[in-house]
Amino acid sequence: MRFVFLGTPAFASPTLDRLVSAGHECAGVWTQPDRPKGRGQRLSVSPVKEAASRLGLAIHQPERIRRPEQVEMLASLKADVMVVVGYGQIIPQSIIDLPAFGIINVHASLLPKYRGAAPIQWAIANGETVTGVTTMLINAGLDTGDMLLKAETPIGPDETAEDVSVRLAEMGADLAVRTLAGIESKKIQPEPQDDSQASWAPVLKREYGLIHWDSSAFAVHNRARGFRPWPGAYTTYRNQRLHIWASKPHDISLGPPGAIHIEGRKLMIACGGNTALEIQELQLEGRKRVSAEAFVNGHRPGSGEMLGEKNN
Repeated sequence: MRFVFLGTPAFASPTLDRLVSAGHECAGVWTQPDRPKGRGQRLSVSPVKEAASRLGLAIHQPERIRRPEQVEMLASLKADVMVVVGYGQIIPQSIIDLPAFGIINVHASLLPKYRGAAPIQWAIANGETVTGVTTMLINAGLDTGDMLLKAETPIGPDETAEDVSVRLAEMGADLAVRTLAGIESKKIQPEPQDDSQASWAPVLKREYGLIHWDSSAFAVHNRARGFRPWPGAYTTYRNQRLHIWASKPHDISLGPPGAIHIEGRKLMIACGGNTALEIQELQLEGRKRVSAEAFVNGHRPGSGEMLGEKNN
């Protein structure tokens, strides 16, 4: 099939690679414009642009894909289908109506659960044990189109959003190839979503990473791994921001939420619901990431000392 690809993040690159290697003809790639990044504010290209350059594909980077000249260009390519994976812009109806087979979106959740911008992160943060990828037909709503194919995978108890994202990217690539084959052969029957079962995965904000120690240790642990690497999970220690990078929850009571307990070489924090969080790796703002043992040896926190905004 002749297709146009719209995508930006690393999650999207395997799908572009797999569709091309499967023999589909890519008429062009649309990705977000290069953006300044880092302290030096050097222009950074998207992972999809890097993949498209490697494959020798035509690349387009408009600020707004809905502009008339972009719609006209897309129409002139006469693609059979368009494939969208994390493009980063809302696709207008004027573009949705162009391809004969519609626009296929590769979405990193088992729709209708976790519609929105950050489905992997919120699934883990909410303690889900299973996730997956869904291909769907884009319509005017946000992740509300008819579903085509799904693939599931378990979420390990210590897996992070980074871990799961890599696996789902490969699963999404395979599913995209199967989806194009299925719609071309008319062997896939689109299935409407049950809106009553939908949940929302909003864009991540820095404040979502703030730890509330009166939550259970299991909830804190899930948010820490779900929001890794950004915004992460953070608290305060001696008036400095402290990031939690690795942890383990326990069903034990250690006192008021936020209280530090040193048990041998273990750094334990009391949490709500008679639980406690064992911190395994952490980082004071402006410092290197270290093990809990190195932190305890270097900073000598005292048992009973408190973490959290209200205690500093």
